[in-house]
Amino acid sequence: MAIVTTASAGMRAAGRATILQVRAPGSTASAIEREASALVAASPVPVVISSRCDIALAAGAAGVNLPENDIPVAAARALMDERMVGRSVHSLESALRAETEGADYVIFGPVWASASHPDSAPAGIAALAEVAHALRIPVLAIGGVTEDRIAESHAAGAAGYAAIGLFA
Repeated sequence: MAIVTTASAGMRAAGRATILQVRAPGSTASAIEREASALVAASPVPVVISSRCDIALAAGAAGVNLPENDIPVAAARALMDERMVGRSVHSLESALRAETEGADYVIFGPVWASASHPDSAPAGIAALAEVAHALRIPVLAIGGVTEDRIAESHAAGAAGYAAIGLFA
């Protein structure tokens, strides 16, 4: 499983990705909805929207991915019904809470240093392994993922990875 977390790289990466995530911090809701609707219509893989259940529903997206400090997974699940609900997390405790609340998957990281989040300390591959082995739902690695680190992520127990720079 691979998730591309930027809409602008979405169609270029669709041949490798299994899910595309529209993540457009700072954009207006209407701009995100337009981009998401176009991506949903054109994408050969499911599209999820970062943080915005309303836009995910309006665009006909496959689901939503919630940052750790966003609404509870259970609240999103009530809105999204059978659509995917994922949670981005930074600790084992948050990952376990997301699973208990009904998340379909978690994105854990940053595993390695990441240009997109330069102020976030990397958790490391051992932390990824701990989270991946503690959960029953898929855990995806994020943060500094490169071609060389994909196999390492899988060896640690990750079901896949999420990336921005890898697909840009």
